[in-house]
Amino acid sequence: MRSYQPDLTPPWKKSAPAPEVPADPDLVVEEVATGFCGAVIRCEKTAAGPTVTLEDRFGKHRVFPMEPRGFLLEGRVVTLVRPSAGGPVRPARTASGSVAVPGARARVARAGRIYVEGRHDAELVERVWGDDLRIEGVVVEYLEGIDDLPAIVREFSPGPDARLGVLVDHLVPGSKESRIAARISDGNVLVVGHPYIDVWEAVKPSSVGIGGWPVVPRGQDWKTGVCRSLGWPENTGAAWQRILSSVHSYRDLEPELLGRVEELIDFVTLPA
Repeated sequence: MRSYQPDLTPPWKKSAPAPEVPADPDLVVEEVATGFCGAVIRCEKTAAGPTVTLEDRFGKHRVFPMEPRGFLLEGRVVTLVRPSAGGPVRPARTASGSVAVPGARARVARAGRIYVEGRHDAELVERVWGDDLRIEGVVVEYLEGIDDLPAIVREFSPGPDARLGVLVDHLVPGSKESRIAARISDGNVLVVGHPYIDVWEAVKPSSVGIGGWPVVPRGQDWKTGVCRSLGWPENTGAAWQRILSSVHSYRDLEPELLGRVEELIDFVTLPA
């Protein structure tokens, strides 16, 4: 009698085995079933089998079983396996979570720009997204407030090849900032904002080493009030340097700022 293999699936219907990839720290993958994308934080051995914990760019963690063909790596189906001791070093990542490009030269500056409200905003964006911005050729400039934003936009003369992105502090319904932003209707301009009174609040309190950002009574200078409440010297420049030095990567920033900056970079760099 003819001998048959246990698996009667026709060869043309069988899935090709997916390559096995070590789940090294900082490897960025996408889980096939949910579409969750994040960097590997750790692998653990459980009674049900090995699991991997991923962290997305907003700091959210998800745990997934390391099942065959369970993940996408740069669009390719792979099987994650536990890394071996002394395994290959994964590509380094920039402070924003992007894959670093060693030796990459800065691109010639685009005509498009990103405007932010103040010097502190610009320094924070540079600290986290600086490497990405140089590769993309995006220049960030700071404004002294946005009261004259419509005139600033007209002077910039935005167009399909020179888009303008604007990051606004305290962009919440009913605020002065929201009324000014509503006056911008040019399709080549994107105005987005975070809900914080000042960009200081976009830094996670835990990163700064405080329990939370103080509530400052209306009518007081907010930054001075923060320093006073926290018992810091009332020197806002020194306070900002203290805050900025606590930011090492996107993990130190609140999601409300992360998403808006990424949105502006995409708007300025992607084809119209």
